[in-house]
Amino acid sequence: PIAVIGAGTMGAGIAQVAATAGHPVLLFDAADGAAKKAIKNTAKGLEKLIEKGKITAQEVDALLDRMKPVKKLKDLAPAGLVSEAIVENMDVKQGLFKDLEDICGEKAILASNTSSLSITAGASALKRPENFVGLHFFNPAQVMKLVEVIRGSGTSEAVAETAFATADAWGKKAVHAKSTPGFIVN
Repeated sequence: PIAVIGAGTMGAGIAQVAATAGHPVLLFDAADGAAKKAIKNTAKGLEKLIEKGKITAQEVDALLDRMKPVKKLKDLAPAGLVSEAIVENMDVKQGLFKDLEDICGEKAILASNTSSLSITAGASALKRPENFVGLHFFNPAQVMKLVEVIRGSGTSEAVAETAFATADAWGKKAVHAKSTPGFIVN
């Protein structure tokens, strides 16, 4: 499964993108009930697309069935790709990813949706910096096509290419970016 941490507008949008592509998605937010609420809001947004004839009710039901709110970070253990969309604070992000390294498998790709923080610096606190990559979606993630795939100095080529291929398979226009201030767009 894909895991998304942070059930705000951006996190919910990333979760919707992954679920639309057919992945089971585990959605976590530290605020109690936020992940469940985000999925309900996603359902409301999709109802409008049904009314416009852009998606069927059956497709929406299947998509929503793939999105599962979870209550604890440890519930993300089975994820092969974890993407965070939390506060833009390096210490908070590093703490989260250190915890995820202990929770998720050794091959799990850990991705930050940061719009400006250094991927190289973010990976510096990790045991497996080669598994850490930037996967920067633009808001709203379910609409905007561009995704920056940011490779830090320690990010493995295989992880960067997997993140790129995943974004591409999700119908996004993926571009490689270096871990420089603001990446490409910002």
